[in-house]
Amino acid sequence: MKKIILALLVVTAFAFTSSRGDGDKIPAITVKKLDGSKISTGTFANGGKPIIISFWATWCKPCKKELDAIQENYADWTKETGVKLIAISIDDARSAGKVVTDVKSKGWEYEVYIDENSDFKRAMNVNNVPHTFLVDGSGKIVWSHNSYTEGDEEKLYENVKKLAKGEALSH
Repeated sequence: MKKIILALLVVTAFAFTSSRGDGDKIPAITVKKLDGSKISTGTFANGGKPIIISFWATWCKPCKKELDAIQENYADWTKETGVKLIAISIDDARSAGKVVTDVKSKGWEYEVYIDENSDFKRAMNVNNVPHTFLVDGSGKIVWSHNSYTEGDEEKLYENVKKLAKGEALSH
């Protein structure tokens, strides 16, 4: 009987565990700007247009490949859909200095923030990078994707275009 009750408690705990998914709002967590000042992720907005939030790290080659691939077409994406990309580095305090160097050398035109303590990463239930979220104009998470292979940016952009038109997204 004790084993059954324990099993039910474990199942119940998992059933009510929060995870970031479709329809969830972006949690308000403090992250650092590249100049060292702080900002709340709860203020992330784009005037009712889509936002891409991409978690990455300086040591993650697939992350950099994804952000480079998006950068190639980012100006066109923004012009067509109004989308904004926010890149969140999960580098800790020891490697955070490399973030500014990478951003400048790559010429990324994104808003880039550093989540040194991984508070935002945990709040968004990101287990590994790259992890990309698509947020609608009202701040709700409507799509996410983990990992990167060449061409994933095309699927992301298809979803951005659908979202900008008010269409339903496919996972």
